[in-house]
Amino acid sequence: MIRRFGCDPMPVDGGHKGIEVLKSQSGASIELVILDLNMPGMSGLEFLDKMQAIRGDLPVIVQTAQGSIETVITAMRAGADDFVVKPVSPERLRISVQNLLKVNALTEEVKRLNKKVGGALGFHDLIASSPAMANVLRLGRRGAQSNIPVLIEGESGVGKEMIARAIQGESERAGRPFVAVNCGAIPSHLVESILFGHEKGAFTGATARHTGKFQEADGGTLFLDEVAELPLDMQVKLLRAIQEGEIDPVGARKPVKVNIRIISATNRNMIDMVKAGQFREDLYYRLNVFPVMVPPLRERKEDIPALVEHFITRFAAEEGRKIRGITPDALELLRGYTWPGNVRQLENTVFRAMVLCEGDRLSIEDFPQIASLVEGYEIKIPPAPQLAPKAPLPRGAEAIASGAPLPLKGGPAVSDGIAYGIPAVTEGGHIRKLEDVEADMIRLALARYQGQMSEVARKLGIGRSTLYRRMKDLGLEEAAG
Repeated sequence: MIRRFGCDPMPVDGGHKGIEVLKSQSGASIELVILDLNMPGMSGLEFLDKMQAIRGDLPVIVQTAQGSIETVITAMRAGADDFVVKPVSPERLRISVQNLLKVNALTEEVKRLNKKVGGALGFHDLIASSPAMANVLRLGRRGAQSNIPVLIEGESGVGKEMIARAIQGESERAGRPFVAVNCGAIPSHLVESILFGHEKGAFTGATARHTGKFQEADGGTLFLDEVAELPLDMQVKLLRAIQEGEIDPVGARKPVKVNIRIISATNRNMIDMVKAGQFREDLYYRLNVFPVMVPPLRERKEDIPALVEHFITRFAAEEGRKIRGITPDALELLRGYTWPGNVRQLENTVFRAMVLCEGDRLSIEDFPQIASLVEGYEIKIPPAPQLAPKAPLPRGAEAIASGAPLPLKGGPAVSDGIAYGIPAVTEGGHIRKLEDVEADMIRLALARYQGQMSEVARKLGIGRSTLYRRMKDLGLEEAAG
């Protein structure tokens, strides 16, 4: 029954064997326990008591033939999360399993978010179990043991900030401020003020004293994201701040001492920038004391299933959607894509799929853009809808509905001597609604290009997502069905 629910059961004979499994290495993969109360050797209540010391976080469903109120209360007090009476209804058990797995996943998400906010996120909290990430985790843990400046390199969207947070979370500065600055998003004339702060009246518009990011991070960690985007004049001041451990706020009379740990990140080749004179060599070697290279997602596809489940759980809670997972075919599709935008692109793709999804699991149909880019996968494109109005069609509308060419009096030939046209007026001589004309145009394009949505969107001068949305708004998808 559990296998039919899409889960992988691990049956064991008796409570003693169950405790052994939970203590073993394979016990870490168990997410839920279904427990019989009446067992030889060790009762279900004894098992619950011993389990609390091993895996107290596991949700437990208790089953028994005795459905008395006293039995239920005793089991719940012992740590059970739900209760079913034998013989168990498949639907009742399925709902219980789904709800408890969802609650457990949400609990883990809340723990992860609390650790992130509290500056205590560790490497064991990251979704990075692939072999390609093993060296990243090893170097990250080593770097966390000292205050050595760390430079995290990698493509955009690979999760460099999460690595930086994990380094702080496992260092002596855990729980202290973690201040992230995107150097590429700061206007050039405000870089100095934002990083180092300014005094009241230091320049026009400085109506109050401003504490810079260096002072905000005092005692903790300053994360300089996209550090390669800093202007050259600011690179000199940043170098002095790192070397001397003090900053000069704009308009201040004396420097301010700061105690921070610098972690920087970049998605550019900084060696080439140094050679081209775009980045100071002395600052580069000051930042690049302990380099960590994060591989792109295409080189660690083993992490994709866990990342997808993580995003589904999060978005299901945020959006209030009852989506509990993804089909094996859809997951294989995601594993077959190269992900140029890395983890950030995967996150946005799952979010979009959950908006499109009409069932309780994501399927290939919910990833039309990815399916069109992966070899071996086909997406279902609706056929060109046929116009079937109740009233007589205006002149030429029959041709539009069927995709046939429409001859126009005095009109220029488009191809093979025949022009295509859309009627602008009704049979009574009134102007047609704009959305009706637009619907006819989309019908004509669908028929003309045989339902090839990319070609249809390109010829109409709109994006594919806009085309799908307009078809839905105009009722063309229902007509196709």
